[in-house]
Amino acid sequence: VQVVESGGGLVQAGGSLRLSCTTSGLSFAAYGMAWFRQAPGNDRDGVSCISWSGVIYYAHSMEGRATVSRDNDKNTLYLQMASLKPEDTAMYYCAALRGYAGCPSSWSDATDDNYWGQGTQVTVSS
Repeated sequence: VQVVESGGGLVQAGGSLRLSCTTSGLSFAAYGMAWFRQAPGNDRDGVSCISWSGVIYYAHSMEGRATVSRDNDKNTLYLQMASLKPEDTAMYYCAALRGYAGCPSSWSDATDDNYWGQGTQVTVSS
């Protein structure tokens, strides 16, 4: 299984970015998918989760500023982020929630059971 994130970069505060995540080696359409982020010295925190059928959950940290979507035909997950703040600076990770087609109540736990990508860095300058 491979999970690969892309789309990170340096952006000014107030700007936007769209992250992408592609997978191979798994049946993408059968998995709940989630975005996480981790700033230096902090835990890896859940940002958003989307079920196989498109049911969506957001963590409070980015609610109203992030939009998650998926294209099951392209095996790709997206995270559109807007009104970015310096505190959004982090490594952003994509995860396939192994064993779940939906988003369990524990979706925001960064468990080793998930299939993880290597992350893409987002840096927001003030």
